[in-house]
Amino acid sequence: MNFGKRLGIDLGTANSLVWVAGEGLVLNEPTVVAVSIPDMRVVAVGNEAKIMLGRTPGNIVASRPMKDGVIADYAITEAMLKYFITRAVGKSWLFKPEIMICVPAGCTQVERRAAQDATLAAGAKQVYLIDEPLAAAIGAGIPIAEASGNMILDIGGGSAEAAVIALGGVVVHKSVRVGGTKLDEAIIDFARRSHSLIIGDQTAEAVKIKIGSATKLAREESMNVKGRDSVTGLPRTIVFTSTDIFTALQKPLSQIVGCVKSVLEETPPELSSDIIDKGIVMSGGTSTLRNLDALMTKEVGVPAYVAEDPLFCVVKGTGRAIENIDSYRKALK
Repeated sequence: MNFGKRLGIDLGTANSLVWVAGEGLVLNEPTVVAVSIPDMRVVAVGNEAKIMLGRTPGNIVASRPMKDGVIADYAITEAMLKYFITRAVGKSWLFKPEIMICVPAGCTQVERRAAQDATLAAGAKQVYLIDEPLAAAIGAGIPIAEASGNMILDIGGGSAEAAVIALGGVVVHKSVRVGGTKLDEAIIDFARRSHSLIIGDQTAEAVKIKIGSATKLAREESMNVKGRDSVTGLPRTIVFTSTDIFTALQKPLSQIVGCVKSVLEETPPELSSDIIDKGIVMSGGTSTLRNLDALMTKEVGVPAYVAEDPLFCVVKGTGRAIENIDSYRKALK
C-alpha cells in the first residue's frame, strides 16, 4: 500500500506548477531562486525571489535555474524542487512522494537524467518522466489513446514543441528553443537598437502582454516604457507602439511557425487528414499572445485554436497521468 502522496510537477522556464493527486493544483510560482553568494544558501524561491530579479545587492543573486525548458543549474534546481515538494506535502513528511516530471520531448538523455536525479535528490521516492506535448494533450482534453491523429503545439517560456499524437504516443515531434523568454529578449533588443534604451526582462514582459500581437493590429496601441539611456546612462521614457512590438517579434514567431511546418511535413498522410479536420491545439503561456492562433492558421493553412486554461494544460495532464499511472505507463519514459 502506498502512503506517500503523488505529485505532478511542471518545471517550466518561467513558472513551476505542482499538482497533488486527489487535490488538484496546489502551487503556481515563478521558476526563480535567490541565492546568498558567500554560503550558497537559498534565500527565496518563487514569487518572493521574482521580486528580487535585477534588484539584488552584491551578495545575493536571483536567477532562473531552468533554461530553454531544461535544467541549467542543477544544485539550485534541486533546492527549488525541495522547496516545492515541502510546500505541497507539508513540512513533516513521513513517506516520500512519487513524482512525475514533464520534460521537453526534444531534450537529450543527459537532460532527462538531470531532471530525474534532481527530483530524487530533492526527496522523491520514485520519479516518472512524461513528454511535455503528451502531458499538454492530456491536460487539454485530447483523447490521446485513439487511432486518429491530434496535433498539439505547446509554447512555454523556454521552448515551443509541436507534436502529432496517436494511439497514446508521440508519432512526430519537433522543438525549437524559442518561447516567451526569447520574445522578451526580442523586445529588449529592439529597444536597444531602435531607441538606445536598456530595459529589463520584467518590463519587456509587461510590454509583450499589454501591446504585443502576432499580427498587425487594425487599431494602433501604445505604451510608455521606462528604461536607461545607453548613451547618457540616465533614466528615459519612450513610447512604444503595437506595430513596433509586432515588428520586433517577427523573427522568433517565424521560428515557431517553421517548427510546426516541419512536423506537418513529416506526418503520415492518414494522420494529416485527421489534423486538417481537428486543427492544431495550442497550449502554454506564450500561446496566449494576442492573435498567435490567427497567425498560425494563416501561415500553416490548418485551423489553430488555444486550449482552455492553456497555462495549466501541462500540469493538469501530468497530474492526471500520475493519478492514473497504470493507464499511462506505456507513455512514460
